[in-house]
Amino acid sequence: MAILNRLLLAFILLPLLGIAQYTDVINSNRPGLSVSAYAIGKNVVQAEFGLLYEQRDHGLLNQDSNIFGGDLSLRYGLLLERLEVNYEATYIRQSLNFNNFGLEEIRTNFTRNRLGLKYLVYDPFKNPEANKPNLYSWKANHKFNFKNLLPAVSLYGGATFNLGDNPFYPEDATLSYRAMIATQSRLTPRWVLITNVAYDRITTDFPELNYTISLSHAFRNPKWSIFAEHQGIDSDRYSDALIRTGFAYLFNPTFQADFSLGGSFKNTPSRMFIATGVSYRLDFHKDQLIPIEEQDAVGKIKKGAMKKNKPKKIKKKKRKKKKDDIDF
Repeated sequence: MAILNRLLLAFILLPLLGIAQYTDVINSNRPGLSVSAYAIGKNVVQAEFGLLYEQRDHGLLNQDSNIFGGDLSLRYGLLLERLEVNYEATYIRQSLNFNNFGLEEIRTNFTRNRLGLKYLVYDPFKNPEANKPNLYSWKANHKFNFKNLLPAVSLYGGATFNLGDNPFYPEDATLSYRAMIATQSRLTPRWVLITNVAYDRITTDFPELNYTISLSHAFRNPKWSIFAEHQGIDSDRYSDALIRTGFAYLFNPTFQADFSLGGSFKNTPSRMFIATGVSYRLDFHKDQLIPIEEQDAVGKIKKGAMKKNKPKKIKKKKRKKKKDDIDF
């Protein structure tokens, strides 16, 4: 009965999720660097903040460095349920040692500083009739289905700002551009696959192609979740392949904490890093009321279906009187 009640609740809520991006629970891009295809919902304000530490060693140049920093993401559901504006920043302090010369250099600035818009162009769960749960089979609702590979798709466009005398990007102009495609597939109710393909620092001498593949899993206790992520970077300035893993814990519908770690596969440079952070949202969302005359009918009503049917007259058959019948 408990499973049946949950499925019934999902059946009731699914049409609401298909109409809008808003949900009652925080939708964070942390941990990791992948970006969800879905927006956070109209008039929702969300902040995602983290601290990071990285050990980076370059075998060929005989250099090693320690990096401390913080990252911030501010998200706002703007005008439409499908539209989101976001600001992302990472500011670090790098202590770089040149071991061949016995020198040390301190570098500080933004390694990520961008503003952009994300819009959901396709949602496979928009039609609730095509995605309603099976109320008679728990297995049917939790097994893998090939139609779940069809992802939600969003497009991102934004600008990257290179402020001051940035030692990490000395050749870049103050303003460059960024474009991205983000997809999200719900493989099962507990497994979600996200992919991002981005082309960053467009119009500079060193444009960067970046892709991210992230797989996350929610436990039976939905407050806990884990993820594994692979990121590839291809540029004339720097190329790498990174992996990350970690977990997140949902304290309440508006607050989440996370921890992650990862590293690289090569030694030019080798990278090992850890990060921890929190996500918090302020919910100013209000459901939009749609007049009844503007709503789409769920089913068709046949013409004349509401008319009262006239009752048919029942003819009473007269009983023939037999000879043996006696009148009293």
